[in-house]
Amino acid sequence: MSDIKRTMPMGGMNMGDQGMEQGQPQYMAQPPMMPKKSGMTSKIVAVIVVIVVILIGLFLVSKYTSWNILNVNKEAAGATGWQAVFLTNGQVYFGKVAKENNDTIVLEDIYYLQVAQSPQPTPEGQQSEQNLSLVKLGNELHGPKDAMKINMAQVLFTEELKADSKVVDAIVRYKEDQAL
Repeated sequence: MSDIKRTMPMGGMNMGDQGMEQGQPQYMAQPPMMPKKSGMTSKIVAVIVVIVVILIGLFLVSKYTSWNILNVNKEAAGATGWQAVFLTNGQVYFGKVAKENNDTIVLEDIYYLQVAQSPQPTPEGQQSEQNLSLVKLGNELHGPKDAMKINMAQVLFTEELKADSKVVDAIVRYKEDQAL
């Protein structure tokens, strides 16, 4: 049917000028009609929309329920919520990340390591012993609050601390001692 050209009468034209008998309709050829699309494009779009809706649903179920379908936002076994934040100046702070964006990271309940060297001189050829102690932020002379806003440009990386970490153990012991 697509090979048949449709024509329509051209009424109102002066047929005599064209050498035709007057009163006979003249027909003019029209361009062929475009064939109807099979609907394949709309089917593909519908399938893509359905897939996107399903993926969004799975993401939301994974994020906000105990069903871990897509492994979204789930902590590893033994995770504590404690983070180690390593800075470009070599300092490391341990705490809980309260807020994080592209510009800053806000750390709360902060601790850091302090190196205490032995006051006795060491004999030549031997290394001096360094004692590490965990210090709670806020006990310093200037009395800072126990929250720190750190510029992300100064952060090298962060690490989640395991529950059996020596640092987490020291923090738990410190908190127990303070509660007594």
